Amino acid sequence: MKLEYLMTYRADLKEPVAIGDGPLGARTIYDVTGGTAEGPRLRGHFLPSGADWLLMGADGIGRLDVRATLETHDGAHVYIQYYGLLEMNEKVQASLAAGGSTEFGDCYFVTQPRFETGDPRYTWQSRVVTVAEGRILPSAVEYRVHEVVL
Repeated sequence: MKLEYLMTYRADLKEPVAIGDGPLGARTIYDVTGGTAEGPRLRGHFLPSGADWLLMGADGIGRLDVRATLETHDGAHVYIQYYGLLEMNEKVQASLAAGGSTEFGDCYFVTQPRFETGDPRYTWQSRVVTVAEGRILPSAVEYRVHEVVL
């Protein structure tokens, strides 16, 4: 197997809503307000219709549960859903506290995006497996997405 670059996308986020500590951990919700996607086969912008329902565990790992809608440059709508892990190490905690950013590789921040659409121009997305590496930006997250190819 190898990885082939698919795209980079940035999701802009509202101020988080802290639900607080529950039986599974501390839940925080980050609403998606917009953003962009740029890649050789896919580009567009995010609609303000999604969110990340982050669950922080006592082990210092954030478990991501994200759903968002991408509108492509040519008018197709793509539903994106992914789960992932974010290691809340010292760099991440300091960045979040200061409203700053992290770089790719500063922590374990990995997701598995899945794509759905009924638009025939983009149904190929429903037949690929992808992995992404993330980083934190002020009021946003950014991912480099790669397709797993044989």
